[in-house]
Amino acid sequence: MKEYLGKNIVIVVATFILLALVFGFATIGQEKPEEISLSKLAEKINQEEIKEIIAVGSVLQITDKEGAEFTTRKESESSLSDSLASYGVETEKLTSINVNIKEPQDWSLLNFAIIALIPLIFFLIFFWYIFKQAKGGAMQSLEFTKSKAKLLGIGDTDDKEKTKFGDVAGLKEVKEELQEIVDFLKNPKKFHDMGAKIPKGVLLIGPAGVGKTLLARAIAGEAGVNFFHTSGSTFVELFVGTGAARIRDLFNTAKKSAPAIIFIDELDAVGRMRGSGIGGGHDEKEQTLNQLLVEMDGFEKNSNVIVVSATNRPDVLDSALLRPGRFDRLITLDNPDIKDREDILKIHTKNKPLAEDVDLREVAERTPGFSGADLANVANEGAILAARKNKKKIYQENFLESIEKVLLGPQRKSHILSKKEKEISAVHEVGHALTSAFLEKSSPVRKISIISRGSAAGYTITLPKEEKRIKTKSEFLAEISSLLGGYCAEKIKYGEMSSGASNDIKRASAIANRVVREYGMSSLGPISFSKNSDNVFLGKDLTERNNYSEKIASKIDEEVAIIIKKAEEKTNKILSQNKDLLDTITKVLIEKETIEKEEFDKLFKRGA
Repeated sequence: MKEYLGKNIVIVVATFILLALVFGFATIGQEKPEEISLSKLAEKINQEEIKEIIAVGSVLQITDKEGAEFTTRKESESSLSDSLASYGVETEKLTSINVNIKEPQDWSLLNFAIIALIPLIFFLIFFWYIFKQAKGGAMQSLEFTKSKAKLLGIGDTDDKEKTKFGDVAGLKEVKEELQEIVDFLKNPKKFHDMGAKIPKGVLLIGPAGVGKTLLARAIAGEAGVNFFHTSGSTFVELFVGTGAARIRDLFNTAKKSAPAIIFIDELDAVGRMRGSGIGGGHDEKEQTLNQLLVEMDGFEKNSNVIVVSATNRPDVLDSALLRPGRFDRLITLDNPDIKDREDILKIHTKNKPLAEDVDLREVAERTPGFSGADLANVANEGAILAARKNKKKIYQENFLESIEKVLLGPQRKSHILSKKEKEISAVHEVGHALTSAFLEKSSPVRKISIISRGSAAGYTITLPKEEKRIKTKSEFLAEISSLLGGYCAEKIKYGEMSSGASNDIKRASAIANRVVREYGMSSLGPISFSKNSDNVFLGKDLTERNNYSEKIASKIDEEVAIIIKKAEEKTNKILSQNKDLLDTITKVLIEKETIEKEEFDKLFKRGA
């Protein structure tokens, strides 16, 4: 309010200064004519010095023959000729002067308007502006505790624009679970007759881009009930109590519109574990979370209102939020398999002009581990690449190039390697490829390239023959050996290593650590030594200790080192025995810069 008052005072002062300047400039430069007596005028007339007299009421405006202007006054009751005659003006002298008689204008109304009405108008505008600002500030303070959730009503959007479950590829089991929720809201009697209660909440858990928010839009399109959607961050404010007030307002509004669905995206922004920091936990987030817990399953019953939320960080959520009665159903979403990836690509290419050679199955095969958002990006980048090359349709090569762009970044054509760097990069990538080709448990090589993309000077793409969710120890060891292929190839060829292998070593070390610490695949036995690396809370991290001794820690380090050393020895043996093949494929790669799977298989079979 103080800000509004200060602002308005400045406006008032500026307005008065502006008015003063306007009236001041209006009067500048207007010199008043010299005022003379009527007898002096009579004298000038007799001397034939006067050219013109303009009589406006009792005021006489005089101009002499030299152009000088004068003014005087006569008696209002007598005429001009009588007034001048009484001062001895000869009639012949007066007739030689140009005399104009004008009716005086009534300036009273105009003066009143200038003096009274214009300032009054300014004051009215000023006070209207003040009241408007004050009303806006009051309304803002009242609406500050209102929920920011947006309502998607039953008839708000056209059926063609609504997202339905049919528009979401894959996730069959997840859609069945959510369809049941929709059926419950549409036909509750069928479930009530069986003694079933409506679920209070559904929590969608999965990595980023897997389709959690898309499924929420599909629920809104299918449900046919009022749908309130918001984000967890909208409840987090600077002022204490605002978040809790917005939670209360959201649920009160939803109850009035019941049956209704409340969708809270990114629930971890407001639902994080309580008491996790140092020095107590009575902060704004905890108050907001407490209110959410009460609204979902407190003393009062929430009838016909279902809360659907999404998060990719279920590990940081408060346990009270995850218990049955609040979030009754925890639905996990995984990245799509090959069939689902193909279906997702069909949806995202439905309105795109595809060439006859497009094979979405091959694109799906080349994108293991891609989420739905990644696949949408691949389809879009393929269209952009085709348009950039002035093509009328999208070809298969555009999609394949877009996969590499999404994986590694755009080609860095301006990043030109020197001849030596190009040779080192080629040796490094062929080392990866040959190691993978000789190891039975490794994935087949799909492509080798020394064209820079992103931060990589070159890359080797390997794709599994079939998708797996379970990996054995031998497969982990084969992956470590393949990662060390570039490092070992440089060592064999040049007797030293370059910095290009740093990322490979980091990834190999991480896998070896997981093999020992998490999977129990070492001589230490089936014991987990992993620390909660996903813990994001400072207080817990400071107080949490390792669940093993320093002696065990030393053994863990030894086991990791043993795994890395054995993998290095195996890779060195493979590449040393096939040094000629390493040189042959390296020469081809330097010449062509890219080797696809078919050509690599031919070169490998010829030299193996």
